[in-house]
Amino acid sequence: MEATRHQGLSAYIAVTAAYWAFMLTDGALRMLVLLHFHTLGFSPFQLAWLFLLYEFMGMVTNLSAGWIAKRFGLTFTLYAGLGVQVVALLALTRLDPGWSVAGSVAFVMAVQGASGVAKDLAKMSSKSAVKLLAPGENGGLFRWVAVLTGSKNAVKGLGFLLGTVLLGVWGFERSLYVMTGVLALILVAVVAFMPPGLPRGSKGVKFRDVFSTSRNVNLLSAARMFLFGARDVWFVVGLPIYFYSVLSDGSEAGNRLAFFQIGTFMALWIIGYGAIQAAAPRLLAAQTKSDTEIFGLAALWVGLLTLIPAALAVVVWVAGEPQAWLTWTLVIGLLAFGAVFAINSAMHSYLILAFTRSERVTMDVGFYYMSNAAGRLLGTLLSGLSYQLGGLPLCLSTAAVMAALSWLAARQLEA
Repeated sequence: MEATRHQGLSAYIAVTAAYWAFMLTDGALRMLVLLHFHTLGFSPFQLAWLFLLYEFMGMVTNLSAGWIAKRFGLTFTLYAGLGVQVVALLALTRLDPGWSVAGSVAFVMAVQGASGVAKDLAKMSSKSAVKLLAPGENGGLFRWVAVLTGSKNAVKGLGFLLGTVLLGVWGFERSLYVMTGVLALILVAVVAFMPPGLPRGSKGVKFRDVFSTSRNVNLLSAARMFLFGARDVWFVVGLPIYFYSVLSDGSEAGNRLAFFQIGTFMALWIIGYGAIQAAAPRLLAAQTKSDTEIFGLAALWVGLLTLIPAALAVVVWVAGEPQAWLTWTLVIGLLAFGAVFAINSAMHSYLILAFTRSERVTMDVGFYYMSNAAGRLLGTLLSGLSYQLGGLPLCLSTAAVMAALSWLAARQLEA
């Protein structure tokens, strides 16, 4: 028994380390692409298009990745995710500044689409592994999934900061080469040292089994879609471009300073979100609560989340022109949004694993994260469109509507 527990812990650590490495490059790549193309003159809506295929391919990947993992094994999908990301980073170095806007957008969309496949292969593998490796007693599942997800988001936050620093110091192409080399080395190390403990594939599984028939899984997937749409509608394009317009004076030095400030805020937001997510079981005293009580908390916390972007939208709209106090109000308000969002996200990540059976875990988790990717796709599209049409107030108002839709789905969960 002790040997089995040690083996499971070793596999969990290896999976978590691989996921950390991936998310560091994923966060850095997002900021590199966003800020590099903004300085080239791309509009907010064009910037949103750069990420749309990334999110769409996340949907497609999550729908099929659960079946692939069930058929070929979890280590296969984990290695594939890291490998595809290495290829995507290397491909992006071939971008030619002389290409037309349409050509550049199409190329970057294609590469981002590959990166979206990579991310969700790695995510599905890591989250499914927790269900299979976590101890079942004393709330072990909630603790292990909270640590994995929270630490992942902290690492992704560092990636946001890393991306802006690399862009300011080394430029776009050299930064990509550095990240490609580091991730390739990590992939080799993970393949060489991955301990046993994850299940192998099963040839008899059918693709139609991917679609869930569980009412709770479907409701939670809907709640997850609107929850992440509520975040990304201001996070992906609207807020970075708004802050850039406020912080940059147009000079090269001013641009670099603005990059660093934006990257610092995005990093702190994600790191704080990850820390609270990891601490969510303790903050909620989850060990003493039944699933029915957690259902009630899931509805309560997303209801609280709805109020924050609604209030900020009113403040920004009333203020009109950007002012120093408004910038600080946004920073504080959106950090509060991050804290409440983290609690919601942690409960969702626990509930999907609680709802699913071990024999269906990769498929239910894949279906659930397909909905997650659908929310990011919708949020990304609406982020660029809302900012183009109505600036930051419209982005925040749209976020409030999407959070309210998440609340409507969450309140229907039942034991």
